Amino acid sequence: MRILVIGNGAREHALAYSLSRDSQVTEVHVSPGNAGMSAIANVHPEGDPVDLAREVDADLIVIGPEIPLVAGVADDLREAGFAVFGPSAQAAQIEGSKKFAKDVMERAGVKTARAEQVAVGASTEEIDAALAHFGPMYVVKDDGLAGGKGVVVTDSLDAAREHIEAVHAGGNPVLLESFLDGPEVSLFCLVDGETVVPLLPAQDHKRVGDNDEGPNTGGMGAYTPLPWLPEDGVQRIVDEVVQPVASQMVADGVPFNGLLYAGLAWGSEGPSVVEFNCRFGDPETQAVLEMLESPLGQALYATATGTLSELQALEWKDGYALTVVLAAEGYPEAPKTGAPITGAEAGSEAQGVRAAGVKAAEDGAGLVSSGGRVLNVVATGATLEEARDKAYEQLRKIEMPGGHYRSDIALPAVEGRITV
Repeated sequence: MRILVIGNGAREHALAYSLSRDSQVTEVHVSPGNAGMSAIANVHPEGDPVDLAREVDADLIVIGPEIPLVAGVADDLREAGFAVFGPSAQAAQIEGSKKFAKDVMERAGVKTARAEQVAVGASTEEIDAALAHFGPMYVVKDDGLAGGKGVVVTDSLDAAREHIEAVHAGGNPVLLESFLDGPEVSLFCLVDGETVVPLLPAQDHKRVGDNDEGPNTGGMGAYTPLPWLPEDGVQRIVDEVVQPVASQMVADGVPFNGLLYAGLAWGSEGPSVVEFNCRFGDPETQAVLEMLESPLGQALYATATGTLSELQALEWKDGYALTVVLAAEGYPEAPKTGAPITGAEAGSEAQGVRAAGVKAAEDGAGLVSSGGRVLNVVATGATLEEARDKAYEQLRKIEMPGGHYRSDIALPAVEGRITV
């Protein structure tokens, strides 16, 4: 199988690396990719996906990010006759429009936060009237794509109002939601119409600083599985959340095909949906795929070709995986680029490196930073504490001026401070 991966981050690096280890995959191509992937994949410049798929004679195209999915790239590729892992533009609205997702969940009877949309152009009086329906914790979401950074959770009425105004200034409506308590869970599921196959549950760390301080980011680290999740937790999420939504989308004439990501809060009554995404999450993917024993290419191909129900049960390694993000100076507000990186280069996959915002240095020697989240380090262990220790040990061998990372990824779980 020749596989083309669309995207350029650490998620796509993790996908390409896992695919390269599948005995049935003969070639892995990535576009636009990054210089850190060049040892395990053929990296192509950004261009027309259909033209590139034809050029490499792809048997399967895997679309990583949400932006091309919402834009309909999967539809263009399917129309050209290719097998595609990723939903149609219509189905990708489960992430592209929070209101679309809320409407689907309401029809499917899935528990989620109470929500109210505040349209662009709303007056100050209308905004204040909407905010009065919520609190004392305000959840203010950009009702569009925001790379995981379009939500503010605050007990400050002024901060909530400011975020509404900022989102409106960008041309998007806002969704106000009631606050859901309880620890967060990310569950990825392969979905082919009404067939749902869950992967391992993970937990992301969104805030930039230790102890969940500072602004939201695209994700600063993640771990899997979750030692605090009830034994029947994954099955409950499938039965109460993902399966009803998948079935509802089929009934609505908008079947989902690809990776459906349920972001949930596990409260006193079990799982409630915070959000849905239409693709693999970043950085959870880096940890989850590190635990997968089954061939990834075969699983994605079965999903793309409508044969997921015939796929053998997925097999997983024992133990835990954890990933930590190394971010650029100034991230997330104003990341600085161009910093030289030592201790990580193309071909560092076995050391746990998954590259994101990197490019080749001008002199061709090594990598320099080119984005906010620069790279991940992922490690496994028999215990979560061991995986954590190994990841940080490896990360400390990597140097980048101004770089920073969280020192507490999974620490609350290791110390038994998460309960449901």
